[in-house]
Amino acid sequence: VQLQASGGGLVQAGGSLRLSCAASGRTFSNYIVGWFRQAPGKEREFVTAISWSGGNLGYADSVKGRFTISRDNAKNTVYLQMNSLKSEDTAVYYCAANHNYPISAMRAGNMDYWGKGTLVTVSS
Repeated sequence: VQLQASGGGLVQAGGSLRLSCAASGRTFSNYIVGWFRQAPGKEREFVTAISWSGGNLGYADSVKGRFTISRDNAKNTVYLQMNSLKSEDTAVYYCAANHNYPISAMRAGNMDYWGKGTLVTVSS
């Protein structure tokens, strides 16, 4: 599976952005897809994930109520809608796919495929 994240940019605090993760290659719908982010000087952290059917979702506490993940398997795309952005959301955002681990076990080290990141900068 090849993944390509897009949609990052510069936004003011309180604003919104929507990231997209487009997939190609193997059957995308078989994979759990997650978003991770990495801020300067920090480790890559889990943000959110969605099951292949879209029925199971997981969010980091820091983004609950503000971020929403969704997927369209017909378009081989996963979306991350980010609202009420804060300066601490500034990071490079990566999408990743995993075939073996459930959402509860989503960690950077468990992912099988990664896309190149997209930078999100939130100005205060």
